[in-house]
Amino acid sequence: MFPLSNPSSSPESQIKKPKTPLDVRRKDSFRSPKAFLAAHYPSINQPRLCLFLSIFFIQILLLLALRSIPRSFHHRLHHFPAPVTAHHHLTPILTTTTASFSASTVKEENSCEFGEIFVYDLPSALNHEVVNNCDELNPWSSSCDALSNNGFGPVAAAISSVVPENLAAAWYWTDQFVTEVLFHNRILNHKCRTKDPNNATAFYIPFYVGLAVGKFLWLKNSSAKERDFHCEMMLKWVQDQPYFTRNDGWDHFLTMGRISWDFRRSKDEEWGSSCIHKPGMRNVTRLLIERNPWDYFDVGVPYPTGFHPRSDNDVVEWQEFVRNRNRKSLFCFAGAKRSKIKDDFRGLLLNHCRNESDSCRVVDCAGSKCSNGTSIILETFLDSVFCLQPRGDSFTRRSIFDCMIAGSIPVLFWKRTAYDQYEWFLPAEPESYSVFIDRNEVKNGTASIRKVLERYSEDEIRRMRERVIEYIPKFLYARPDEGLETIKDAFDVAIDAVLRRFKEQEQPGYRW
Repeated sequence: MFPLSNPSSSPESQIKKPKTPLDVRRKDSFRSPKAFLAAHYPSINQPRLCLFLSIFFIQILLLLALRSIPRSFHHRLHHFPAPVTAHHHLTPILTTTTASFSASTVKEENSCEFGEIFVYDLPSALNHEVVNNCDELNPWSSSCDALSNNGFGPVAAAISSVVPENLAAAWYWTDQFVTEVLFHNRILNHKCRTKDPNNATAFYIPFYVGLAVGKFLWLKNSSAKERDFHCEMMLKWVQDQPYFTRNDGWDHFLTMGRISWDFRRSKDEEWGSSCIHKPGMRNVTRLLIERNPWDYFDVGVPYPTGFHPRSDNDVVEWQEFVRNRNRKSLFCFAGAKRSKIKDDFRGLLLNHCRNESDSCRVVDCAGSKCSNGTSIILETFLDSVFCLQPRGDSFTRRSIFDCMIAGSIPVLFWKRTAYDQYEWFLPAEPESYSVFIDRNEVKNGTASIRKVLERYSEDEIRRMRERVIEYIPKFLYARPDEGLETIKDAFDVAIDAVLRRFKEQEQPGYRW
């Protein structure tokens, strides 16, 4: 069900060393035009000839300078937006787009500009055996359904009454912790995959660390050794590879299908695995659904949602569907209280929403009301202009992406919920697609969520929603193993950015 990477030929005993970089420094090749001409042309004393030759010489220099400017520089900026800078104010930057999908999500013909990827053929105990033992991954129930259909999960039959009929087959009950499987299957079919490690810019480690550790996180009697077992096995194997030791892991990356904090245990008696703190992991780039904003090697990628388009047409049709949706509620909230948490903010939002029932639609997810098998959350997001997105059990939550895929504008209360997390996937201007409200002002009653949202004009709302819709492709994980025809999804965006990062790291003085 989950294909293994094809075994490559044995690595060469001696690694080919890269050619010595060209010395870009140059001695002065040009003297002053007048001195040069005087030395070679006695007639330089003639003023008109001197003026003519000087102008001609300057034109040649300008032409050479213009030819040296990269034509693709501006285009690359669209593919890799600058890091997000969050703002406190609520007034949105008004931008519009008429495209059905963002220009930054269109695949280029020269898609391997930044190099190729070699996929390690890890021992099966580190990936496929984990999936084959799906009955043992969860202490409460089997995970086999969640890992079916190559990680997309069961088809979401109940969604058919809410979405366009011909898109119903593109919806699944996808688990939020399956990015390791999704990335592995896609990368095996990526056009920039190479089977010769000597040609690789990047090395992918297909390790299912999140699935492997998941079953131990909730067992009270699990030991630190059990939680670190698979990670230590992987590192021992990888550190024996000549391509890892060559650059001390700087050109290696992997997907870790949980939040960063599940892999940052400092003491044996604390929560989680200590995988990220292990020797050997220091320089490895890690793709996570929630990153540590202060760790360069942590990269946030979108949570998997339920929509997995089969073609470009699926994406465009869905964008049009959510764009033209008649939204009856000003805002909504879907979530459950955390009664054990003091001053639980989600409970406050539930009460706030109930008190504003003429403007807010509420879905109380207590118990199993929001589990797979219901379309109520998607329908709520589709019917609401704004969706309230507090932090989840950690700073992020999958609901942010469920909300935006439905074309609803997220309202955030923590900057680390999105702004400091997904810079490769979200617009660089937070206020162009979202609203930020200080949670403390909501708690002390100095800010009314309804009044804040009512300040936005219809035109401002339309432009913000259009920005959300433009970015929908970057939140999706497409169904085909080879991806979509021309549109880049979340996987494509992540891989392109990793390759570019590794190219940049080759510059002298970049690594520390």
